[in-house]
Amino acid sequence: MPVHGLTPILLCLLPVWIILTQVSSHPHRSPCQLIQTTALCNNAKLSSVPSGLPHNIEELQLNCNQLQTLQDGSLLQYPSLITLSLASNSLQKLESNTFQDSKLLESLNLAHNNLSVGYTETSHALKQLPGLKALDLSENNLDDEMAAALLKNLTSLEYLNLSGNVLQRLDETSFRDLHQLKELDLQWNIMFEIDGAFDSNPKLQRLNLAFNYLPCLTDFHMTQLVVLNTSHNFIEWFISRQDLNDTFQLETLDLSHNKLLFFPFLPNHSHLRNLYLSHNSIQFYEHLAVNTTFPNSTTTVEFYNVNKYTSNVTAKLWDDSLHGDISSLEILDLRGNQVGYFPQGFIQKMPTLSRLQMCTNCLETLNLTSEQFSGSLYELDISNNRLNQVVADEGTLTTLGNLTYFNLSLNDLNSLPLRLFSSLPSLRSVDLSYNNIDVCLSEEDEIKTDTISACVDWRNIMSLGQLYLKGCNLKTIPSTAFTGLPLTHLELSDNPGLSVQQSIQSLSRTLQHLGLGNTHIQDFDFSHFKRLKFLNISRNYLAHLPPSLQDLDLKVLDLRDNRLSTIPPGLANALAPKLHIVFLTGNPFNCCQTEWFRTFEKTKMINMVEQSDIECEDPVRTTHRLQHLQSSVCWEEGGESIFWYILLFVPICLSFVGISIIVLLTFKPKMLQKSIKKRCLKRTSY
Repeated sequence: MPVHGLTPILLCLLPVWIILTQVSSHPHRSPCQLIQTTALCNNAKLSSVPSGLPHNIEELQLNCNQLQTLQDGSLLQYPSLITLSLASNSLQKLESNTFQDSKLLESLNLAHNNLSVGYTETSHALKQLPGLKALDLSENNLDDEMAAALLKNLTSLEYLNLSGNVLQRLDETSFRDLHQLKELDLQWNIMFEIDGAFDSNPKLQRLNLAFNYLPCLTDFHMTQLVVLNTSHNFIEWFISRQDLNDTFQLETLDLSHNKLLFFPFLPNHSHLRNLYLSHNSIQFYEHLAVNTTFPNSTTTVEFYNVNKYTSNVTAKLWDDSLHGDISSLEILDLRGNQVGYFPQGFIQKMPTLSRLQMCTNCLETLNLTSEQFSGSLYELDISNNRLNQVVADEGTLTTLGNLTYFNLSLNDLNSLPLRLFSSLPSLRSVDLSYNNIDVCLSEEDEIKTDTISACVDWRNIMSLGQLYLKGCNLKTIPSTAFTGLPLTHLELSDNPGLSVQQSIQSLSRTLQHLGLGNTHIQDFDFSHFKRLKFLNISRNYLAHLPPSLQDLDLKVLDLRDNRLSTIPPGLANALAPKLHIVFLTGNPFNCCQTEWFRTFEKTKMINMVEQSDIECEDPVRTTHRLQHLQSSVCWEEGGESIFWYILLFVPICLSFVGISIIVLLTFKPKMLQKSIKKRCLKRTSY
């Protein structure tokens, strides 16, 4: 065919060619976001590794997609990968040659998948990663055998996460190849035995065994470990190997939420700084050393099979050496135990102790003098015990010059050492709530010569910022009680009948948090407290809110369980732009005066706590939820209810009926007479 014969055909195909060229050259919309050398492809509904990304990316995130299998060759075009994250997919396996060209990969996240299905093939894939340092296999339904297979030959691994699986028993073969392992997370499994599981991991420093079923930890000899978390198990004994002279590197030991009966038998030489023992059944047994009641009773305990190389161990329960080396302790948490006293010299063994938390125990006496707390003590919490006595002398109080937080609430105290708090110059927070303690009158305090006082004073504590006197049966507080104090928090709730208007006036420039709940206040002038941010006036039978509230810059306001029928619109409009949180439940609000509620509801910044439970009453005492109040209850928002009109017209109707009856009775006799005359008094024929 001549060339000129093709010209019409080419001219016809030209528009088609132009369209196809434009389509082919138009860039495809990528499901990934590129940030330098990182590709973020999360939540993109991908079923495979995306292609077309830059070849030099070093991090690829494919979390929360729909991948089921990571196929051979899917990563060939990304040879520079260092970090790969495939968490929360539906992965069942990684094919054997998935990582054949990913020699630089150091971090691999496979959390929350189904790798228990194809763990055998996945284990072959992982062996191709000679430089892998971090591996996350959490929540994959892996058992002991599967985990052991996946971890074979991963000699470079430093971080491993196996939490949330179904591991039950670990032995010396479980992590045998992980010689470089530094951190291991095994929490939330169902483990009840870990016999020699970590003997092949000399570099392991952080071990998390929380939320398992371990019954005890004996023969503890991991001298290199720095952090050990065994909380939320069923541990009754913690016994470290006593024949080791090596110094343990352990700094943090968490044994909270277990079943310990005894203080743990710690290493003889360690750097332990933080010891968490809360929510056990620990108590001391020194009193059994002099058992006059049962002289023939046993005073020793035997530990069988402490380890494979030693015979049975017999020890005295009150032997001080069993406490181990606690000389470097800074935090001791014994909350929620059964400690009734401290063994002699126990506190003195902790010269660097800064925080002692003894909440919810059985202490009856706190002897600050004999216990000899260190000068580094910063926080002392003895709340919710059985304290009826605190002993201290001037020398002791001078030593405690760094004590900042002192909590004595929920005890049986009715007296304290004279000037206990005023002798502690660093105090910032004192909590005496729910004790029977009064506030001293300054005149009385001057003439006292006793060392014990039934009242407390706060003079000379220029650092005191928070004072809690909740539920102390206070009736009056001297007008000079808080003079000169820079208090920002004052809690006086649950003191029914307390009068405080005059006594807290001196705090008007500093007070930010004020608790006056259940004090039976009727009215209060808050206009001077310009810095107040939190105010609790709940449970006070208030029928009207103090108008002075509108002058405050309140962020939190608690009005629960009062007798409020409404909040004036002007006050609501003044509070709405400032408030962040407001408590309103337990008030008999008027359903026909709810303009304040709509004001708060429209203000997006305000959180009305338990908003769905705020109720109102209509004129016939029917209760409604304010949030779902029907417009038919009242004519209009803030208007008069239809029931008021009914109540208005009923008396009018009754009055009209009554008047009608009176008129009828008045004229009825005359009408009767005429009727009788017409019928009965007719003329006769005779």
